[in-house]
Amino acid sequence: MFDYKLLSALAAVVEQGGFERAALLLGLSQSAVSQRIKLLEARVGQPVLVRATPPQPTELGRRLLNHVQQVRLLERDLQGQVPALDEGGGPERLRIAINADSLATWWAPAVADFCAAQRLLLDLVVEDQEVGLKRMRTGDVAACVCAAERPVAGARSVELGAMRYRALASPAFIARHFPGPVTPAAMARSPAIVFGPDDYLQHRYLESLGVAGSFAYHLCPSSEGFVRLISNGLGWGLVPELQVAGELARGELVELLPERPLDVPLYWHHWRHGGELLAELTRQLVRAAERLLVR
Repeated sequence: MFDYKLLSALAAVVEQGGFERAALLLGLSQSAVSQRIKLLEARVGQPVLVRATPPQPTELGRRLLNHVQQVRLLERDLQGQVPALDEGGGPERLRIAINADSLATWWAPAVADFCAAQRLLLDLVVEDQEVGLKRMRTGDVAACVCAAERPVAGARSVELGAMRYRALASPAFIARHFPGPVTPAAMARSPAIVFGPDDYLQHRYLESLGVAGSFAYHLCPSSEGFVRLISNGLGWGLVPELQVAGELARGELVELLPERPLDVPLYWHHWRHGGELLAELTRQLVRAAERLLVR
């Protein structure tokens, strides 16, 4: 049986970024918070925190934090049904894995009003859309946006729509690398921009055009930086059309193959028993996606 005072101490240390602020939040001394963490570690038989600045949860610590978060969500529902139990606590916090392109485009307008109305704080973990589901599987996050449809055990997935990508380059890059017609073979011989080692979007795109094998590319793990590199002629890359409408209209970026966009499906994965707040967030995302994503 878990001692939730100990788990609350763990959550406070991680969410507040240190023992001192956790102590202020819980109304305890810093020494008392430290003792609760040590007692929790003694009971589970292994560390739950990496003593860094700020402290970071271990793998077991993340699982325990996820459990605490689920309990809080269910308690929130119960308090709403039994007013006598409502102590007017602070805002709720959800840890969510999301890909950088969604964060740079449709995510904020989709959730802004909802978070304000529900007093919801988000702890966003930025992962490539191919990797986010692993966070769900390890118990690190309560939900994720990713390209995989099949949910992990104990979770549900909901199709949101698709993110439409365009293969783009700057006019100067096109003049330098494509003196003739733009062809898939010529693209494979030109430097590209890739978000990170887990990003295979450009690879799959070239394969869909009939070009397999390696190609030269820059690595740039930033959505804003990705577009800036392309705009300054360092390479070509696949960019969400939601992100670059202005650049395309001004001619700062040019589409290489206008007839060949790439639609990447996005799915929202969330705990099956995550309470009404998580269920309502799911409904909000589905409504917003109808306006913001390709259906």
